[in-house]
Amino acid sequence: MLVISNGHGEDLIALRIIEAIHRLQPAWTVKVLPLVGQGSCFQAAIEKGWVQRIGPGARLPSGGFSNQSLGALLSDFMAGLPLLTWKQWFCLRKERKSTAAILAVGDLLPLLMAWSTHRPFGFIGTPKSDYTWSSGPGQSLSDRYHALKGSEWDPWEWHLMKQGGCRLVAMRDRLTARGLRRHGVNATSPGNPMMDGLVPSAPPASLERCRRILLLCGSRMPEALNNFHRLISGLIQMPSPVPLAVLAALGSTPLQDELRKLLQGLGFRSCPPPSSTLQASECWVRGPLLLLLGPGRFQQWVSWAEAGVATAGTATEQMVGLGIPALSLPGRGPQFTRGFAERQSRLLGGAVRTCRSEQELGRRLAQLLNDPLLRQEMGRTGRQRMGPAGGSEAIAREVIGQLAPDS
Repeated sequence: MLVISNGHGEDLIALRIIEAIHRLQPAWTVKVLPLVGQGSCFQAAIEKGWVQRIGPGARLPSGGFSNQSLGALLSDFMAGLPLLTWKQWFCLRKERKSTAAILAVGDLLPLLMAWSTHRPFGFIGTPKSDYTWSSGPGQSLSDRYHALKGSEWDPWEWHLMKQGGCRLVAMRDRLTARGLRRHGVNATSPGNPMMDGLVPSAPPASLERCRRILLLCGSRMPEALNNFHRLISGLIQMPSPVPLAVLAALGSTPLQDELRKLLQGLGFRSCPPPSSTLQASECWVRGPLLLLLGPGRFQQWVSWAEAGVATAGTATEQMVGLGIPALSLPGRGPQFTRGFAERQSRLLGGAVRTCRSEQELGRRLAQLLNDPLLRQEMGRTGRQRMGPAGGSEAIAREVIGQLAPDS
């Protein structure tokens, strides 16, 4: 089986499904073709030998969000997007003769590529949900366009999903699957793989006397560094009569050398972590604010938080899916623009709420921490919108049932 994915969040979802397939069918050979970035999340599985990677990869200026603006699209074109896509398609054509089936994870591009092979394929539609336009208050032209269609997905995408070679269509929620079924697509919603692999745990004793905030700035540079600066600036302005522990769960970027210069400029000073159990790589302090930096610590830290501040995509959805309310602060993009943040807020039913400035972020976070009923309400909505864990195995069973060579 060949799995095509087009983005960091899509890669993570694809990996969860591949892991479940490997548990259920360890004899299957699985190859991956990440269309955006380097597909680094697959590296451990590749080193263990049960996943193979094919095709060229490249870091695009938009980080895979060329659909967010014309400028992002033009920057990707100038960086070689057409040539990269052609090379990936050519690689796919070479592989199709030795491939029994294809699983596309993402949106139109992997769906189109899977269809073009003329092999049996399945499609996991991850980024689109009818909640983004059906639950209001969106009044933009795009919201009205989706309402007119009755689906977040477009007619050309329905057409590809209804082709005879498409054996499986799985959406992230029942509402979106129901909208597609009205257009003749046999869509299901077995579960949301994003919530798999997250194991809640109690915060360590060293943080019990602190209010605990999870900070997610994303990992696409230089946007992530700019957003980190803005989020921290908002937290600095927040009135806090008690110690505030900010858990900055980082990706591979921004680099900590870059963060050190930024933090020093904001008046932070380096200090030893209060406990080795935190597994923080660095610790900084400014007044009552304790900042812990933790590359790769998202899964460990996320359930410790009482609330979050975020300019991220998939990780924000996972956080609110665990019942942790969040505030977002849109920036210049290319990913986390105001339009993206507002769509994310509608998708999650207001479990994450957008702020217009650093000052508003600090003020509303203080209100959120002082209002346990509001935190419970937002957390309950987040859990409902994201659904429970277990989606990866449910989808894997459908993949095996529909795309196995003898099916």
